[in-house]
Amino acid sequence: MFRTPKGVKEITDSIPLKPSAEYKISRDDKFTFMLYTNQGERIVNEMAGMNKDAVAKADIEYVVRPDGKADLPILGSTLVAGFTVKECEDTLAKLFEEKNGYNQPFVQVKLTNQRVIVFPGNGSAAKVIPLQNNNTTLMEAIALAGGIAERGKASKVKIMRVVNNERKLFVVDLSKIENLQYTDMIIQANDYIYIEPKEQVGQETLKVVAPVVSLVTSALVIITVFSTLK
Repeated sequence: MFRTPKGVKEITDSIPLKPSAEYKISRDDKFTFMLYTNQGERIVNEMAGMNKDAVAKADIEYVVRPDGKADLPILGSTLVAGFTVKECEDTLAKLFEEKNGYNQPFVQVKLTNQRVIVFPGNGSAAKVIPLQNNNTTLMEAIALAGGIAERGKASKVKIMRVVNNERKLFVVDLSKIENLQYTDMIIQANDYIYIEPKEQVGQETLKVVAPVVSLVTSALVIITVFSTLK
């Protein structure tokens, strides 16, 4: 699985320890948002104990459709795909102010379905790891997946990431102490982390030989039966 095809370059140097660009909202993403007026004055008052009214919590998730838009209250169908979280917040604040007359709106957007998929090196099973923060490292993601499997090659860890609409393949060697810096590589949403498994020669050979052995055994049984009937 995930064998590197011909023509695809494995990037083993210039590994980006930090994202070169902020994550941009894309189709099928889910998010929540909070809206306050007066630049969020109510939040500050709540923190200072000056307002006894509870701040409303927005637990409703909004889904980005394939056309890049989401159906939002009051605003209706609104384009959000292609924006960073900060850009999305600024855009929604501007729309609420221009179209609905809100006074100095303050918007907080939170993506709720950011995750990475980790293949720990046992040859099949994968784990989906939710990203609780924007600074989750490669080592943290692997640890959350249960660590590198017994069959996994620490010397060949592949990180597959979309950069400028193109899938890039980074390969790091975590078996050497001098490469410890790569454990701090910041993981981005929708990354695939694939730890190449070691080949199990015995089992692989058995898979190839078993059908042949079965065929020969069946032939011998048939020959024996015919010899007995003569």
